[in-house]
Amino acid sequence: MADSPQPDTTAQVRAEEEPGARMSFFDHLVDLRKRIINSLIAIGVGMVVGFLLSERLVGFIVRPMTAALREAHLADKLIYTHPAGYLNLLITFGVYSGIVMAMPVVLYQIWQFVAPGLYKHERRAVTGFIFFSTVLFLAGIAFGYFIMLPYVLRFLVSFKGPVEPLISINEYFDLILLILLGLGLVFETPILIFFLALFGIVTPKMLLKNFRYAMLVITIVAAIVTPTPDATTMLIFMAPMVLLYFAGVLVSYIVLRRKQSRALAGGEAH
Repeated sequence: MADSPQPDTTAQVRAEEEPGARMSFFDHLVDLRKRIINSLIAIGVGMVVGFLLSERLVGFIVRPMTAALREAHLADKLIYTHPAGYLNLLITFGVYSGIVMAMPVVLYQIWQFVAPGLYKHERRAVTGFIFFSTVLFLAGIAFGYFIMLPYVLRFLVSFKGPVEPLISINEYFDLILLILLGLGLVFETPILIFFLALFGIVTPKMLLKNFRYAMLVITIVAAIVTPTPDATTMLIFMAPMVLLYFAGVLVSYIVLRRKQSRALAGGEAH
């Protein structure tokens, strides 16, 4: 009697790990529409909440500026030069803070859309990417607010001369937006190196060998982003960038070791 055909266990495992493969193209479009609508609702709610809290948040944001003015023995007041200047600031700040508050929901919606088409180990990688990219971005903003911003503002208001500064709240907001978002993006360096290493574009040996070129790029970026011309501020800006570069070297080393382990395991299986 002939043996009955054995079920394709590989296909079964793949089907279990890729439930999105069973979805039709139309189902994917419906799911994408659902995720976009949920994300827009979250952003809209976040903007409303951000606008309601914007006056308190603006008070938190201007604190480093008023502290720097008091330290320089100047009037610790910021001004606006347009009748709707402060209202525009509240709306703008509410929009930005609302988007930030809604980002966890937006990232979750993105995850819900892409997760069904991924293997289990790929899902873990994407989850780690979302978590670490968010943590690093917030760490960059925290570094900018608590360390970089007070030093920069003290340096800027120290040049009083024969005139007294009247600082516009809108121009101050543009300045801190540049510093905080710039540092938030700079702190994503290890994530960028992770993807470059994942696709085999860079290796730990290559990163260490070309460190002098990386230092040149870091210096240029610091010179562009740093809002003051003094070398000390530039060095403070460069310090975390150098540390993040070496953190990226460590990340690339881990990625390389895992790729080698999987290749070795695959070779032994064959």
